[in-house]
Amino acid sequence: MENNTLVEIKNLDVNFRINDDYYKAVDNVNLKLKKNEILAIVGESGCGKSTLATSIMGLHNPLNTKLSGEIIYKNKNLLELSEEEYNEIRGGEIGMIFQDPLSALNPLMRIEAQIEEGLIYHTKLNQNERKNRVYELLQQVGIQNYKRIARQFPHELSGGMRQRVMIALALACKPNVIIADEPTTALDVTIQAQILDLLKSIQDEIHAGIILITHDLGVVAEMADRVAVMYAGEIVEIASVNELFENPKHPYTRSLLKSIPQMDTETDELYTIKGTVPSLKNLDRNGCRFSNRIPWIDKKEHENNPQLHEIEKEHFVRCTCWKNFHFLEE
Repeated sequence: MENNTLVEIKNLDVNFRINDDYYKAVDNVNLKLKKNEILAIVGESGCGKSTLATSIMGLHNPLNTKLSGEIIYKNKNLLELSEEEYNEIRGGEIGMIFQDPLSALNPLMRIEAQIEEGLIYHTKLNQNERKNRVYELLQQVGIQNYKRIARQFPHELSGGMRQRVMIALALACKPNVIIADEPTTALDVTIQAQILDLLKSIQDEIHAGIILITHDLGVVAEMADRVAVMYAGEIVEIASVNELFENPKHPYTRSLLKSIPQMDTETDELYTIKGTVPSLKNLDRNGCRFSNRIPWIDKKEHENNPQLHEIEKEHFVRCTCWKNFHFLEE
């Protein structure tokens, strides 16, 4: 592993059991997260983004999930760790900001007790030091009346407050890696901006690598250094954020960007991508998985077994269909 690589994912497959069969939700994913980098993973709902995140955290039920491949962190394959070994890393060295703080926070524990739990497990701070650290964290995430909030329960807080507490929880032990799964979903625009600024400033302070999972390309443009675009369990394009927005190649990436409302267009109609992401059971795993949503592109333009090709330095695209792709109205 290179010196500046924090986490390296190699050939990761995640299979979920539906009835008696297993279906791949994440298919042969290869990714690297570098130190001090924000890597955004984007795609529609159901494309495997959160599954990828929870795989890194080791949060899948082994009774109905099969994982294969490698997730390398500090020269260890996380998939081979026992639950006890994983607990040493989870919450300490790798923190996660969950999508829905109301279901991720314990409704029966006060906020201070929840943040303190990780400090008890992962640090040698005494009771007084832990209390001060809780207050420091709540101040760090922009909560003014932190002593009062520390004594409250999750249901007594607003959505934005809960999200801030969730971030404080994830940062408690100063992790090297932070996974932020849709950290601004269901928040209003002003709170969203504050939460994103907060994440950015905290990253500058503790130099963590952040995996940012989102479907909001505005957030990606503002926050990310590199972007991986996911579709139907596969990575279809990886590039630096500037390269991706200025020179998108894969038909799916181009379609996503085209569906963002533009100020400078004449038309009132928004571009929509035809069809939907296929379900795990109905997904055709042969050939290009996006082909049935761009039926006007000839079958021979697609590869039979699409691979990621490096078309420019650090810019990878899956399948060859990008070479002759055009939108129908063109």
